[in-house]
Amino acid sequence: MKKTCLHGCHTELEAKMAPFAGYDMPIEYTGLDEEHKAVRTRAGLFDVSHMGEIYVGGPDAAAFVDHVFTNYAAAMADGQVLYGMMTNEDGGTVDDLLVYRISESKFLLVVNASNLDKDFEWVKSHTEGYDVDVRNYSEDCGQLALQGPDSEKVMADVLGIDGSDLAFYTFKILPGNIIVSRTGYTGEDGFEIYAAPGTIVDMWKRLTEAGVQPCGLGCRDTLRFEAGLPLYGDELDNDITPIEAGLGMFVKLDKPGGFIGSDALARQKAEGPRRKLVGLLIDSPATARHGFEVLDLEGAAIGYVTTGYNSLTLGQNIAMALIDARYAPLGSKLQVRIRRKTAPATVVKKRFYIPNYKK
Repeated sequence: MKKTCLHGCHTELEAKMAPFAGYDMPIEYTGLDEEHKAVRTRAGLFDVSHMGEIYVGGPDAAAFVDHVFTNYAAAMADGQVLYGMMTNEDGGTVDDLLVYRISESKFLLVVNASNLDKDFEWVKSHTEGYDVDVRNYSEDCGQLALQGPDSEKVMADVLGIDGSDLAFYTFKILPGNIIVSRTGYTGEDGFEIYAAPGTIVDMWKRLTEAGVQPCGLGCRDTLRFEAGLPLYGDELDNDITPIEAGLGMFVKLDKPGGFIGSDALARQKAEGPRRKLVGLLIDSPATARHGFEVLDLEGAAIGYVTTGYNSLTLGQNIAMALIDARYAPLGSKLQVRIRRKTAPATVVKKRFYIPNYKK
């Protein structure tokens, strides 16, 4: 397995480690509940150095990014970050990602670790006709995520980095090629920091020695799920479109030139998707897990659970599920098969927790 630049820091802290996306990653340190609550109420620190960083530069960089990206890169301002997807010709999701616009001729694509090799080949394979330079900088870049309501103050006090000038989904570049963005994957205010591996190790040590709670991938998943944020492989996949996943606001079908998959997505939007991703409130002490069947009241299968947890913030069993669109209206009464039993479920909004982003 691969190891991030912070692997030694995790073992020193006796983190519980497990394979993830080909890396030996920390799942938890002091406990999932404690780490989850630290992010919701104070600040937590994540190693996200396994994420992929793909640089796109050149005279046609903006036009090329728009060719492979569902959102509108050419309309971005320098220093802005956009969320969106890369889709295949059928509209299925190759990956969801963040695009950082450094300038009109320089962009950074931040992709999921499990998809890095696939994404890099996908991007390179579509460069014909564009004057661009595409490079994979992932091995040379480490990444931290400092998340929670106290993150701005903590970053200033411990690292001497002022984030007060950053609006949500903007970034700046500091001396030493350090990128600081007001972004994250928890539903809380926070920052993501990209830098050389040695710099990331130094920052991690300074933050944890100052008392910031280190957090594993376990609570990263519970936090993003409560905030209704998708995980590739669960809520998005090659066979799941952004329209089905309820992410149409990040799909700009009217931008000049379209993008790979735009024709298929335009047809799906016009006709209406046959499946929709919904939230479920489940009346059961048992938790619904990925792949569990969702049934109508007559017992017929109409879809499946993509993610399920007993919400640490809400104290309820909740899930996201991809189901037949006919059953997707809010308030619909359904069932979920949890092992050998069925449990009543009600369709609710996917955003179970209202995010506390900086406006």
